[in-house]
Amino acid sequence: MSKKVLITGVAGLLGSRLADWIIENKPEYKVVGIDDLSGGFEENINPKVDFWQMDLVDHPIENCFEVNKFDYVFHFAAYAAEGLSPFIRSFNYDNNLKVTARIVNECIKNDVKRLVFTSTLAVYGHGEGGIFNEDQQQAPIDPYGVAKYACEMDIQIANEQHGLDYCIIRPHNVYGIKQNIWDKYRNVLGIWMFQHLNNQPMTIFGDGRQTRAFSYIDDILEPLWNAAIRPEASKEIINLGGVSEHSIGHAAQILQMVIGDGDVTYKEARHEVKHSIPTFQKSIDILGFEHKTSLKAGLQEMWEWAKKQPMRERFVWSKYELEKGIYSFWKN
Repeated sequence: MSKKVLITGVAGLLGSRLADWIIENKPEYKVVGIDDLSGGFEENINPKVDFWQMDLVDHPIENCFEVNKFDYVFHFAAYAAEGLSPFIRSFNYDNNLKVTARIVNECIKNDVKRLVFTSTLAVYGHGEGGIFNEDQQQAPIDPYGVAKYACEMDIQIANEQHGLDYCIIRPHNVYGIKQNIWDKYRNVLGIWMFQHLNNQPMTIFGDGRQTRAFSYIDDILEPLWNAAIRPEASKEIINLGGVSEHSIGHAAQILQMVIGDGDVTYKEARHEVKHSIPTFQKSIDILGFEHKTSLKAGLQEMWEWAKKQPMRERFVWSKYELEKGIYSFWKN
């Protein structure tokens, strides 16, 4: 019997690129993927993936698990829009918390060897002086972070009560080839590329002094796989991604250098974490992470890809669940 892995969110950046990596480097594993194509694109999916198109919020998923008998499950499916989440609360909790609960149930029932769950740095909130260490108390400041933290706790309870093995990954600001650059609410580097390709200035919220550690997708693929197979990754929570801190303003300048030009416009500040600086030693020690790609080098590769992409209609929410307090730049 062939070995099998499931990747939810297989049409997105993490899911599609990890599927490519497994198919190329671990041919003994059959990759099955699930996606509803709301935030990713079918052409991102490797043709060797056994693709199941479904909405994980309410579509029956039992058959997919029963038919395939997965060894490992990578649960990446989510709608990761921290700033927007206060205005789409129900959608946020359905697509992040409810879906994860359904995946956890199936992993338990079908004796999956390990669940790899991608959480977020948003669980830390402001952190302790902007530093995010896996052992510190979490205090999210938006509904997206709350949902992901609740998922983390539920997975740990599933281990205590049902023996579900897991590794929780907290990736940060991942970017690269196959990213959705057509979503106006998330992934700042992709948003800027879309804006430039459509003759618009790059938007910065606030003064641009916010700091982030950006993570090139190619650098985290093998560590994500190691999160599933390495014994030492069992029942661990690990930050994963870039180690170099950049201000948003400086990141925009680097992209301007890569592109060759580009204007910047400043908008009203959002409710967001000012500084996001994760520790990374656990990812090195346990997952074998290496920070290989500078922000400039990663943006150069992504920009060459972005220039070749088709024109797509930009995703815009037609109606928010809550209009009160929404930022002027998101008003319809």
